[in-house]
Amino acid sequence: MPTPVKESRHVHLTATEAIENVELPLLLEAVYQRYGYDFRDYAPASFKRRVHRAMNEEGLDTVSALQDRILHDPACMVRFLDVLSVDFSAFFRDPAFYKTFRDQAVPLLRSAPRLRIWHAGCAAGEEVYSLAIVLHEEGLLERSRIYATDINEKLLALGREAIFPIKHMREYTTSYHQAGGRGEFSEYFTASPERVIMRDFLRQPIVWAAHNLVSDASFNEFDVVLCRNVMIYFNRRLQDRVLQLIYDSLAIGGFLGLGRGESLQCTAFEARYATLLPGQRLYRKTA
Repeated sequence: MPTPVKESRHVHLTATEAIENVELPLLLEAVYQRYGYDFRDYAPASFKRRVHRAMNEEGLDTVSALQDRILHDPACMVRFLDVLSVDFSAFFRDPAFYKTFRDQAVPLLRSAPRLRIWHAGCAAGEEVYSLAIVLHEEGLLERSRIYATDINEKLLALGREAIFPIKHMREYTTSYHQAGGRGEFSEYFTASPERVIMRDFLRQPIVWAAHNLVSDASFNEFDVVLCRNVMIYFNRRLQDRVLQLIYDSLAIGGFLGLGRGESLQCTAFEARYATLLPGQRLYRKTA
């Protein structure tokens, strides 16, 4: 009697998937060795999707072909960096966060003679200007310095220009009021048929600079650090590394803002912060 064949519990990969599982780590190592960008601890599924997008945009069929082009063509690396960067942002994204910041953090920041604020992973700056508006309405902007950083120089340039498409402004106006806005959102920009430009007084306190959360060190001590919807693309090891960087950058009593899908729960830093309002990702450093 023939021996029954046991069903394999292993996931069967296609030949292409098996090859890509070899190619992807090689691509990561090549980018690190050639350009110094370390994406080796990015969440694998997210990284793989972005690599496929880059392959499509370059008209290439394999990861190895993409690696070859990146290694030999620095302009391709710039395009690859654009694909990897988190470029989605919005004014007053998650309005409840800004309402919590206004109600819970601002009263505790009023006594500070100067405020140093770091917005890490700022993309094109919509959320940077959102915070600047809150600070202005609360009388804190004139004594604030906001450091807006990102890995992507192209996005930083857009932030410096302070020019944004007009098509979403009605939606952003609703978010502004939900965030506790005290006036009219239209007061903060000049509009043309296709775009808006943020007012100069909002731009003046902002310093735009390239900074890589993966490899660069802390560069100041801050009263507020916002790193929202960035770490969802990292694995746990890299998340812990970034949380350590932020912890080292925050003054005791300083505030940390994370994205809705991020949390300090079950991390080594949970006991070192207090949650300002249950359900909101705004924390105060206590130790």
